[in-house]
Amino acid sequence: MKILIMGCGRVGARLASLLDEDGHNVTILDTDTYSFRRLPPSFGGTALFGNGIDEEALKKAGVEDMDIFIAVTQGDNRNVMACQLARHIFNVPRVMCRIYDPLREEMYSALGLETVSPTKVMAELFRDKIKG
Repeated sequence: MKILIMGCGRVGARLASLLDEDGHNVTILDTDTYSFRRLPPSFGGTALFGNGIDEEALKKAGVEDMDIFIAVTQGDNRNVMACQLARHIFNVPRVMCRIYDPLREEMYSALGLETVSPTKVMAELFRDKIKG
């Protein structure tokens, strides 16, 4: 599959590496080229400088041909906006979005975005560890 990831932080870089290892065609986009240092030397995908809420940057990254768009920057608003662009402007079939705020995550999920809230996930993991 062709996958575009917005955000080359720890999660984005790790996800890009895993998907690349699985044989997917991965492009990762970030506003800070220094972030690409997190990618392993074996990364066979494409790393591009650009802002995922800029239509021209998304076009340069090939968003129109992507099967999946994933937004994992530190900003909930940027992630949601980029996912909306990918879905509604560029018709990417599947978009996924990291949302830290659990209330926002529920709202955006109800609006049809595939969302993950690391806040909820971590809280549930710790609760499960306590239960034992």
